[in-house]
Amino acid sequence: MNHRKLGHGAATALLGLAIVGLLWYAVTALGIVSRVFVPSPSAAFGSLIRGVREGDLPLQSLATVKLMINGWLLSSVVAIVLGAAIGISASARQTLEPILEFMRPLPASAVIPVAIALFGLTPGMMLGVVAFGSLWPALLATVHGFANVEPRLTEVARSLQLSRMAFIVKIGLPNAVPDILAGMRLSLTVALILAVIVEMLAGHAGLGTAILLAGRAFHSDDMFAGLILLAVIGLLSNGVLRAFERKLLRWRQ
Repeated sequence: MNHRKLGHGAATALLGLAIVGLLWYAVTALGIVSRVFVPSPSAAFGSLIRGVREGDLPLQSLATVKLMINGWLLSSVVAIVLGAAIGISASARQTLEPILEFMRPLPASAVIPVAIALFGLTPGMMLGVVAFGSLWPALLATVHGFANVEPRLTEVARSLQLSRMAFIVKIGLPNAVPDILAGMRLSLTVALILAVIVEMLAGHAGLGTAILLAGRAFHSDDMFAGLILLAVIGLLSNGVLRAFERKLLRWRQ
């Protein structure tokens, strides 16, 4: 049944991509939008192939992926540790949840000018912005997972006189893992978006800067090649994390 669902989902995704490709081709072939702004699919993919074979796209992609993963890993560690501490304590939730809810909607892109003023255009500033912006989905999911442990399991832990750390490791964490992984998947998407934005604003090497410079020079084929590459990175990273999630949570099926 699961394999059938996965096959159906893959077929639906391919159909959606095919429809988008046909619409893209029709828009450029009929001249609805000038090719100065939207290149044909063949021009965009041709630029992508040239950039990978002869240009700097591999190095630029590596820089963006490295920034994304480092920021995501840092935010995930902080989210799990802090979320566990808040989630298992009712008093901590009552005290800190209003603060978390106040900071959560704050766009990370709005923090970038402040971060630049405080820390300059440094790699540490870029990493901090990506980590800050991608923290919230995983943090709130972790808090939810630890806060909603089955009450009977909590009673069992009290009867066994488990320490707080033992409760977290043996009961709280297994209960919170599905929420944590779901939050981490959302955080990974946010981390990719922020990595591109912060590269554009800071001017550091990466796909964000490459796309920005291509757009300014009206090299639409190069710009769309970068966008396609970003979409592939997002798709692959999400797919890898989904596969890991299914394997780790096989016991729940």
